[in-house]
Amino acid sequence: MVFEVAARRSSFTLAAQELNVQQPSVSASIKQLEMALGVSLFQRSHRRISLTHAGDRLFADVTRAFKLLDDAATTIRQTANSDHVTLSASSAFNHYWMLPRLGRFQRNHPDIDLRLQSSDREPDLNTEPISLAVRLGTGQWPGCDSVFLADEIIYPVAAPRVMKAAAPLHAVSDLLRQRLIHLEEPIRARPSWAQWFRQFGIHEQPPRSGLRLNDYAMVLQAALAGEGFAFGWHHVVEPLVQQDMLVARPDWAWKTGRGFYLVWSRERPLQPKAQIVRDWVASTPATQDAPSILP
Repeated sequence: MVFEVAARRSSFTLAAQELNVQQPSVSASIKQLEMALGVSLFQRSHRRISLTHAGDRLFADVTRAFKLLDDAATTIRQTANSDHVTLSASSAFNHYWMLPRLGRFQRNHPDIDLRLQSSDREPDLNTEPISLAVRLGTGQWPGCDSVFLADEIIYPVAAPRVMKAAAPLHAVSDLLRQRLIHLEEPIRARPSWAQWFRQFGIHEQPPRSGLRLNDYAMVLQAALAGEGFAFGWHHVVEPLVQQDMLVARPDWAWKTGRGFYLVWSRERPLQPKAQIVRDWVASTPATQDAPSILP
């Protein structure tokens, strides 16, 4: 603390005034630090001081550390004092899973301001002002607790007219001759069609042609519009299939071994309203009796 103030003010006297101590106390503290480090941190002249090369490096590191501490404290304070609950998930999960169920939740809990945040990256729940997040993985994240929501199960889906035009599809390899919609997120790794085909013993590369999109909600919109075959994550597309908006081939399902989890930080207390949201999401069926998403 003493070093940071002295370096920032370029004066032991001004540092003493800011810290409300005597100037000799500041000088003594700096001298002790220099002796402990074995280097000179300041060049001293009659009326001014300046940082040495070592002092300049230490000041940069100390400033960065203080900034991290301040950011962390601000985040914790904002989270503790927040009157709303933020849930971070992919745009597809928010649009196709959360939104159809949100009205029911708000009717039962009108006092909770639940805010959905769509993100293409995995948030740091220990530092960011986010109460809850939906993540794909094995359920283990450092400093976090989680509850299982659904297995990751993937199978092909398409608009009814596209599926009808492609018939007959007797074998998985028949899809190699169809127009495919590819999901290529820039940050998160997502399964590719080539990986999906390999699960069924097909090592031939799928055609490079087809639509390539970087967001799964856009992929589903393209599939609904008849642009081709897309991956159907079961917990997201099941309502669309039930309402005949998409046709699926669940007999060609790939269960990856991973799952979707609701995750929250273990390092700071989950506020009571966030606990209610957590328990509601965890107890809501992932697919069964899913509400209609038709307008």
